Amino acid sequence: MRINKYLAMRGIATRKDADTLIEKGLVRINGRRAVLGDKVLPTDVVEVRHTQKKHRYFAYNKPRGIITHSPQEDEKDIAGIIPLKGVFPVGRLDKDSYGLIILTDDARITDRLLNPDRTHEKEYRVSTTRELPPNFKKRMEAGVNIEGYRTKPCTVHVEGAKKFTITLTEGKKHQIRRMCAALAVDVFNLERIRVMNVRLGGLKSGQYREITGTELAQFLKALGLADAGSAA
Repeated sequence: MRINKYLAMRGIATRKDADTLIEKGLVRINGRRAVLGDKVLPTDVVEVRHTQKKHRYFAYNKPRGIITHSPQEDEKDIAGIIPLKGVFPVGRLDKDSYGLIILTDDARITDRLLNPDRTHEKEYRVSTTRELPPNFKKRMEAGVNIEGYRTKPCTVHVEGAKKFTITLTEGKKHQIRRMCAALAVDVFNLERIRVMNVRLGGLKSGQYREITGTELAQFLKALGLADAGSAA
């Protein structure tokens, strides 16, 4: 395995940043200075002699009507309305949806959180324009055919005639709205309230808070990352 891929898999740096560390002579394999293209064996001892960048992570309550990425014409995106600099949203949330978005400057977590091969939970609170059919929970949890794709099993809790929460482990475009539409139910409000162990809690629309302490440690551990230490 190439050294930059190894460092990326260990959560020490992205491949690009790993190459920079190697070029600066800060990576050693069995005591020898590593060079770009070096390969690592399971028996090798890899050391990274640098102070790891202190990354920042925030829970943000995206307001309705705000675009996550790439606004068009008169649209507004997250980067244009928050005072935080150097961070970006991980993943997307529809313009008409609102709630929890993770903001960070840590490029390592993007693939680990969004890769469809991974099964990280995201929970949503949903209200509908009409009453839910009697078999709604069972049909949603079993998976719904949306334009030729059957969604993965999920968890649904019905909280009222027109209200439910749903926990997904995947994130197809407009997935919840499309699942509901397939069952002849229209979504009125859709709010994301949890990403893995990070909860929206009492954050008001447009507010954010830093993710720290045990909450951050659990979040990074579940992603296979450790945000401290310099040796592998």
